[in-house]
Amino acid sequence: MAEPVALRRKITLMNGVALIVGTIIGSGIFVSPAGVYLYTRSVGISLLVWALSGIFSTLGALCYAELGTCITRSGGDYAYILEAFGELPAFLRLWAALLIIRPTTQAIVALTFAQYAAKPFFYDCSPPPIAVTLLAATALCLLTLINCASVRWAMAVQNIFTTAKLLALAAIVLAGMYHICSGNTSHFESPWEGDYTITSITMALFSGLFAFGGWNYLNFVTEELQDPYKNLPKAIWIAMPTVTLVYVMANLAYFAVITSDEMTASPAVAVTFGEKMFGPLAWSVPVFVALSTFGGVNGVLFTSARLFMTGAQEGHLPQLFSFIHMTKCTPIPSLLFTGFASVIMVCWSDVFTLINYFSQVLWLSVGACIAGLLYLRKTKPNLPRPIKVNLALPVIFLICCFLLVTLPILQEPMNTVISFLIIASGIPVYYLFVKRREQPKYVGSILDGFTILVQQLLLVMPPENGLSLQ
Repeated sequence: MAEPVALRRKITLMNGVALIVGTIIGSGIFVSPAGVYLYTRSVGISLLVWALSGIFSTLGALCYAELGTCITRSGGDYAYILEAFGELPAFLRLWAALLIIRPTTQAIVALTFAQYAAKPFFYDCSPPPIAVTLLAATALCLLTLINCASVRWAMAVQNIFTTAKLLALAAIVLAGMYHICSGNTSHFESPWEGDYTITSITMALFSGLFAFGGWNYLNFVTEELQDPYKNLPKAIWIAMPTVTLVYVMANLAYFAVITSDEMTASPAVAVTFGEKMFGPLAWSVPVFVALSTFGGVNGVLFTSARLFMTGAQEGHLPQLFSFIHMTKCTPIPSLLFTGFASVIMVCWSDVFTLINYFSQVLWLSVGACIAGLLYLRKTKPNLPRPIKVNLALPVIFLICCFLLVTLPILQEPMNTVISFLIIASGIPVYYLFVKRREQPKYVGSILDGFTILVQQLLLVMPPENGLSLQ
């Protein structure tokens, strides 16, 4: 008997750990140190921001463990908001992900990969912007093809490149600790001096939390995770403390070696560190960082496709996004879309602007999920909850999300206005194309014809619902 065409449970516990660690340790730790320091001008406050970012992300991951084990379908934030608050809020979350969150995240990590990968060929100067853009687009296309070909191949890429990035960070941490133990502690003499306010620290947290982005990505693929009740929380408890410790130690190493002016002058902080510490082997740093960010792009692409697939299954995106390959069982249409959208986004190569631009939208949606957790506790108390966190955790996390969304309005109001206008633009789209189920006949004919053509070209079909995942 032929196997059903459906997503398979091929993601093991260690694959899950690699997916979280590999997605988190992408571009952030190699880009965000400059962004954090730029808003604080203080070594001590910067290190505190990194520690708080790790603690805050771990709290969020624990809350998401409850959500992910009581709502086990793929889709992450979208699925949880849909369950708690209904179709319109869930569609707006999907709309924001479609236009801002996912393409921007993938573009940032891909651009960082390209910047570091090109560096060995332009050792005495910065790589040309066109070279960086083309290399980022090539990486996105290659990883999209790998994800289309096989889930196992995608997970193999994740495992290999997660190992590479941990080796790179281990080298940075060990070199920094050696530098400190040799008596070079002058950069820590006045750690709390700086130029910071509550608002600027919040902006610094955006950069720090961006570096921890990915702590909730395993929730987007729970339908493919083996024994999710057991392995989802285990993966979180292994991955989050590991990443937090590595990040704080890496920043301690950066600050021990790199001066204040060097920190703010170059976004390629790891390369500057390598040039000062590794001598003839300095070329290896951008190579390992490129490997790290390459794996980060892979993790984001993998989970983005599952988000759009779930949205299509609910009728919030074209049906084509829910189709999977007949034999490979990969969501090829969703993968091609998210890869193409990211390639377009890499043309806008101002990394720090991109981070600030989408952060408020991201934390608004995360806050909505935590509010949904509290709402479901009240409205559906009998919902099975294999994991149930202490009520104080989601309450504290929700308050912090509110501050992260509102405080930056004082410093960069236009970013907020533009972000919220993009979200609001999804309201007429929802009522015209989603809520209104019956479309004009000519529109339906065009969509049906296009869907059939894509099915024939890509050999995709709807998953066979109602059959158990393997």
